[in-house]
Amino acid sequence: MACGNCGTSSDGTPRGCQNNGTCGTDGCNKLTVFDWLANMSLPAEEAAFDCVEVRFKNARKEFYRNEDRLPLAVGDVVATQAKAGHDIGIVTLTGPLVRIQMDKKKVDYKDSGLFKIYRKANQKDIEIWQNARNREEEIKKGARELAIALKLEMKLSDVEFQGDASKATFYYTSEERVDFRQLIKDMAKAFNIRIEMRQIGLRQEAQRLGGIGSCGRELCCSTWLTDFRSVGTAAARYQQLSLNPQKLAGQCGKLKCCLNYELDVYVDALKDFPAADTKLRTEKGIAYCQKVDIFKEKLWFTYRDDPANWHMLTKEQVLEILEKNKNQETIASVEEYAADNVVKVEKVFENVVGQDSLTRFDAPKRGKSNNKRRNKSGNAPQGGAPNAPKSAPGNRNNPKPEGGARPPRPEGERTAQAGKPNQKGRNNGRKRGPQPPKQA
Repeated sequence: MACGNCGTSSDGTPRGCQNNGTCGTDGCNKLTVFDWLANMSLPAEEAAFDCVEVRFKNARKEFYRNEDRLPLAVGDVVATQAKAGHDIGIVTLTGPLVRIQMDKKKVDYKDSGLFKIYRKANQKDIEIWQNARNREEEIKKGARELAIALKLEMKLSDVEFQGDASKATFYYTSEERVDFRQLIKDMAKAFNIRIEMRQIGLRQEAQRLGGIGSCGRELCCSTWLTDFRSVGTAAARYQQLSLNPQKLAGQCGKLKCCLNYELDVYVDALKDFPAADTKLRTEKGIAYCQKVDIFKEKLWFTYRDDPANWHMLTKEQVLEILEKNKNQETIASVEEYAADNVVKVEKVFENVVGQDSLTRFDAPKRGKSNNKRRNKSGNAPQGGAPNAPKSAPGNRNNPKPEGGARPPRPEGERTAQAGKPNQKGRNNGRKRGPQPPKQA
């Protein structure tokens, strides 16, 4: 879902609201919740729920109590209570749906320790907040340089300023425990602010930063996924996927969360399905399972002595053979059962567009002699009619007389041919003058 400002322009290119993660309608932000009760009015005697959901940078959401009963709506910028000072956030959800979200995230709305909302933010609060957010990239770069100078094995992934610009929270990832006491002193001295370090996991880092997955869509953890369940390699084995870490891992370096999406369907389908290492005893030898198609309920078997030929069996056939083997009975061969599954497909057409020819896209070559003959036959002879018939005298295609010798050429034609240039262009119809003697 997107806000009204994120439509496409007249030329078809997306405009975008250009709010960089602070969309007022909350339609372009991460992990948004659609308030389907927004247009419904409460009964006259029932009071509105006194807690609201406020969003901060990178989908960080907190619940605050509206003790003063301020008329708040989605998109309002509010000043909220913090441990020290105040923070600035955007209201993302109001009304009874807030109670459902608090129950989902196991937050007690009766807790008296919930922070409260001070007021709606004024123009001065918003200016301080925006100036602080504009400094985040510069401070993150300087903090990384300080961490590299101290040779700390950590990665600073994100920085978040408090609304009053008095404190900055640095999110980092590390495989081991890091002693960053000296780093905090150096950063507090360099940036003149209070520093808070918070370690997050690799999946939380991908959730905060976002990105595009291998499927071409935005990451699930940054758009709608809120809980991170453990993903094991057994999920890939159940779904017949190759155990390739480069394909199974996401941008966080862990196994993709989407491996759990269809896992329950595969587990249900495998309840009465033969195992992947099933062996069938036949008189021809033991047949080993090579491939399994769970949803088509088909299995492929081969013999050890003949691994090139695969024989397809259905699930019912394999269960029948296993039942016979359990009763100490052996079948003649797997081919007898596989012959029933062969389906002959009749070809309706064959090689309609010449797909078997390797030179079907090559342009045909034309002979040069045909072009010359075409040009000569199209030109009329000099001194004659433009459309002279082929049987006219002087034509090369004129048949010879019975005696075998051509008739003598007329005098008019001889004089006309004398002034014609030579084919090689040597004299061009002019008489050559006396030549100087050659030197020895």
